[in-house]
Amino acid sequence: MSDVVLSLAEAEQLVAAALQACRTAPDTAGLVARLLVAAEADGLKGHGLSRVPSYAAQARVGKIDGFARPRLEQATPALARIDAAHGFAYPALELATDALSTMAPTMGIAAAAIRRSHHCGVAGHHVEKLAARGLVALLFANTPAAMAPWGGRTGVFGTNPIAFACPLPDEPPIVVDLSLSKVARGNILNAQQRGVPIPEGWALDKDGQPTTDPSAALAGTMLPIGDAKGTALALMVELLAAGLTGASYAADATSFLDDKGGPPDTGQLLIALDPLRVGGAGTVAHFARLAGQITGQDGARLPGLRRIGLRRKAAETGLAVPEKLVRDIRALAGI
Repeated sequence: MSDVVLSLAEAEQLVAAALQACRTAPDTAGLVARLLVAAEADGLKGHGLSRVPSYAAQARVGKIDGFARPRLEQATPALARIDAAHGFAYPALELATDALSTMAPTMGIAAAAIRRSHHCGVAGHHVEKLAARGLVALLFANTPAAMAPWGGRTGVFGTNPIAFACPLPDEPPIVVDLSLSKVARGNILNAQQRGVPIPEGWALDKDGQPTTDPSAALAGTMLPIGDAKGTALALMVELLAAGLTGASYAADATSFLDDKGGPPDTGQLLIALDPLRVGGAGTVAHFARLAGQITGQDGARLPGLRRIGLRRKAAETGLAVPEKLVRDIRALAGI
């Protein structure tokens, strides 16, 4: 399958046009396009342009309200409750990170609880934004059912990403972003769109058997990281991102990948801490000492740095996108 090379600006314009043509407000379409292209640029294709057809289909039928405006309720000086109003998650997450950027330096620690939300995209992007503003940040997100409890066969947990970011002096922040399944489910969607098999050990089919067929994997369940430990962490995320926020649990949420049913109604919890308030003036330099113990070893690197290199390369040379996917997005945009 051949690829088409698009500049970042061309890709953003194309994605925004497709979403606007499928009942999404121009400013929301632009924000979603920017973050999908950013995911693609970082090499995270499962959260990148492969999501456009399913996003557009859901917006077209109202499973995502493309005209929704998130609403923030200031519950306490350190807690914001945000209603994503069954729209795209990105405007609600932007509202949350902007609020935390003000609350955390004032209070030392602050949280934003998001309900009636959707796919959060690259979880690391949201905490990276907070770390760029000098804050330590955590994000927990629940997603539609994709993993069975350890010993079970029916999906109860989502892949439930966890992300963490920490500022460093004069360097990009440390960013940890991981799915609690062995791989993000978007990687399987990307393989399905490319018509290629997935590696063994990623997923089980609906009968609980190992599979390399991405379609069978999407109809089945994902395997967790760390076996039983991964499902214990997924339980923790369900309780933080859905139980605490009032969002739907994974088993009650509709799919992020198709236009069937009502809104997924998932949730996210973001927490931000001000290192100056918590640890004092030398805290960020103290972070750097641990970072140096890692980078000082041959072959070792800090989490998140690979993305930075891919991001810079994409800005210079553009994105290589499968030709069929580009055709599909252009058709959605009416081009």
